[in-house]
Amino acid sequence: MAVRAKICGIRSEHDLRVAVAAGADAVGFICGVTHFSEDALEVEEAERLAGLVPPFVSRVLVTHLEEAQEIVELADRVGVDTIQVHGVVGADVVRQVRKGARGRRIVKAVHVTGPEALYVAREEAVDCDAVLLDSRTMDRLGGTGQTHDWSISAQIAAELHCPVILAGGLTPANAGAAIGVVAPFAIDVNSGVEDEAGNKHPEACAAFVRAAHRDTDAEIV
Repeated sequence: MAVRAKICGIRSEHDLRVAVAAGADAVGFICGVTHFSEDALEVEEAERLAGLVPPFVSRVLVTHLEEAQEIVELADRVGVDTIQVHGVVGADVVRQVRKGARGRRIVKAVHVTGPEALYVAREEAVDCDAVLLDSRTMDRLGGTGQTHDWSISAQIAAELHCPVILAGGLTPANAGAAIGVVAPFAIDVNSGVEDEAGNKHPEACAAFVRAAHRDTDAEIV
């Protein structure tokens, strides 16, 4: 089965056009941050860009906010299909977001910093529609450009009964290998498909989506 592909960190109409042309299943808008992200958007710009997304491409709000009401209000304002709770919050906050989400899908980020991520993912999976496995650093909750231990992510994907999305340091060059190890429902990329100026690169985005969409038994070149 083809793996889905999300291109995150959309910050301009150029980025959005490139992601859509590449065939991305979802695009992510980073808004409401507590940690550094060069792709963070003001609410008005996130709302404007989300309004330009064509039908059948899922719009995802990626936020670090930690209060459930603020998260839901931001999602309402931006106008998205999915809320990716990417902040350091507990299952109770995710549960409250789900209650107020007006039918939106809820994705909860789990940072894979060691084997304890398995236990965290088990708890988070109860109250969300998918778990996203990402890398983190002291000052970044995502967009690190660093991979993590895929063997832990593979264990999580095999055990959970909800979709698992793999992120963290993915590129067109390693996406195939990551899929082979983890077998995720979807893969997520940000900096791994950007040019030196931080804009989404058409060829890199297209290659990343191809790596996801092709049969997982096929050779990734």
